[in-house]
Amino acid sequence: MIRMLCRNKVADFGKWKAIFDTHRDAHRQAGLTLESLWRTLEDPSSFFFVFAVADLSRAKAFISSPDATKSGKESGVLEGEYWFVEEATEHLAQYGQE
Repeated sequence: MIRMLCRNKVADFGKWKAIFDTHRDAHRQAGLTLESLWRTLEDPSSFFFVFAVADLSRAKAFISSPDATKSGKESGVLEGEYWFVEEATEHLAQYGQE
């Protein structure tokens, strides 16, 4: 399955999270399901999150929409990056994981 890995730095995590949570239905409609959210130990305003991606084209359309840009600004995103990734399970065996 494809995942979207995101990194954000925000002015206020609580404000960002409150706005982010209001987009739950929009995420679902875009084929995105939140799987994980991590805050960094060194800087709690920096964090990573992962979405499972059911439909790559819908997910790309969602994150590139003007509404997504507007929401990022409103929620205080200072920096953000995202990557679409897939698991490379064939490489885990060399580490004793399968």
